[in-house]
Amino acid sequence: MRKCVSISEVRESIDQLDDQIVKLISERSRYVEQTAKFKKDTDDVKAPKRVEAVIEKVRNLASENNVNLDIIEEVYRTMILCFINHELVQHSKLHSK
Repeated sequence: MRKCVSISEVRESIDQLDDQIVKLISERSRYVEQTAKFKKDTDDVKAPKRVEAVIEKVRNLASENNVNLDIIEEVYRTMILCFINHELVQHSKLHSK
């Protein structure tokens, strides 16, 4: 992380991070799409135990990286919910044939 001397430098740095974040979310999305073919039903897609395991993992990562644990949890819960909804659509397409 660089020490910025102006708001424009801060915004430029945030824009660069956003580029990386979107690319990583895109990659994560492609893995999520692959999982649909391995799951039997919608309960498997929703996987509440897996969700909680991921939340615990990212909260630990947040702690190790000195970021607010509640922010990370909220971001991940929102992201996971969006991915579950996307995966449910993929699962339906694959298993309705």
